Amino acid sequence: MDNLAKAYLSLALTPGLGPRKIKLLTEHLGDAEKILAASAADLREVEGIGNKLIEAILRAQDSPEADKELARARHLGVTILPLSHPEYPEALRQIFDPPTVLYVRGQLPVTLKGEISKVRAIGIVGTRNASHYALSFSGALGKQLAKAGVAVVSGLALGVDSAAHQGSINTEAGQTVAVLGSGVDVIYPRQNQALAKKILAGHGAIVSEYPLGTEPRAQHFPGRNRIINGLARGVVVVEAGHKSGALITADYALEEGRTVFAVPGRVGDPNTKGVLELIRQGAVLTQSVEDILNEFGWEQDGLNPTGPSLTQLNEGQRKIVELIQQFETPLLDDLINASKLSAAELLPTLTLLELQGIIKTVPGGRYIVIGSV
Repeated sequence: MDNLAKAYLSLALTPGLGPRKIKLLTEHLGDAEKILAASAADLREVEGIGNKLIEAILRAQDSPEADKELARARHLGVTILPLSHPEYPEALRQIFDPPTVLYVRGQLPVTLKGEISKVRAIGIVGTRNASHYALSFSGALGKQLAKAGVAVVSGLALGVDSAAHQGSINTEAGQTVAVLGSGVDVIYPRQNQALAKKILAGHGAIVSEYPLGTEPRAQHFPGRNRIINGLARGVVVVEAGHKSGALITADYALEEGRTVFAVPGRVGDPNTKGVLELIRQGAVLTQSVEDILNEFGWEQDGLNPTGPSLTQLNEGQRKIVELIQQFETPLLDDLINASKLSAAELLPTLTLLELQGIIKTVPGGRYIVIGSV
C-alpha cells in the first residue's frame, strides 16, 4: 500500500472522523496525506472540525494503527481499497459520502467496474421477516439476474437478502456482493456463515467500510444500505413494512439518482405497505426480471426471451403448468388441492415460472399460462 492509500486508512481509523468529515477535509485541504500533514491552525479553518477532532487527527499522524490494520488484513486475506486505489468501485466513489476505505473479502465482480452507467449490478433488499412469496421471488429474481450476467448486491441479512444472494449463486457464473454492518471478518447473522463461504468460493465478495473485528451495531446498518445503493445501478425492494430498513436503501437510491424497483405484494399484508408507498412515489413496478433488464436496455444474456419450453422444465414445474392449463384460471387453493403440495412448497415453483414468463398472475389471484409451452 502506497503512502497516500495508507494515509486514507489512517484517517478512516481515526475515532470520530467519518466519511462526511473526511470529504469536508479533502475539499478544503486536499488528499489524505495533506490532511495528515496539516497543522492545528489549518484544520481549524475547516467548518465542522472542532478541537476534539483536530486532536484526534494530529495523533493519527504518528499512529501505528494503520500498519496494525494492514498486518491483520494480510493475515486474513482481506484487501483494503482506499478512495485513492484504482480498484475502488468508481460508482461508489461518486456518491455523496463514499466510504474512505472499502474492506473486501473475495473478488469484486467485474460488472461493478466503471462509472455508474457501465455498472451491471442490482441491489435487492427487503424485510427480514419475509413471507414465503417474498423469499421465493427474491431467490428466483437473483437467479434470473445472474443468468443475465447481472451481479446481485444485498446485505446478507436473513429473509429477502439471504434469498437474493442464494438465488444468485445457484447459477455457475452467478456473482453477488454482501455488504456488512460489521467487519468483513465478523459474519452477521451467524446463521449465514455457510452462505458467506459459498459467496467467497468464487461467487463474489463480502465488503464493509468498518475496521476488522467490528461487531454489528444498529447504527451501522443505514451506512451499510448506502453502500448497497452505491455499488448498484438500481435497487429492488421486494417486501418492506412502513418503517422497514429497506426503505432507507430506497431513499439513498433516489438521492443518488439510482432507479428504484418495487415488487407488489399481497393486498392487506403489512409488509407491503412500504412497497406500495414506493410505487405511489414512482418506483418501477416489478413483476419479472424483464422489468429490470428493459429499464436499462440490458441484453438478456443467458435468458431465452420466449421462455423455456415445456420440455425444458423439470417434472415438478411441468406438473404445475399442466394443472394450470387444465383448470385454465385456477386459484392458489385449487393448485394446492390438485397438486397435494403445501403453499410453502408450491409458491417457489409458481414464482420461478412467473419470472420465466411461463405463467402470470391475473386479477383475482388467479394463474394463467402465457409462455411458449
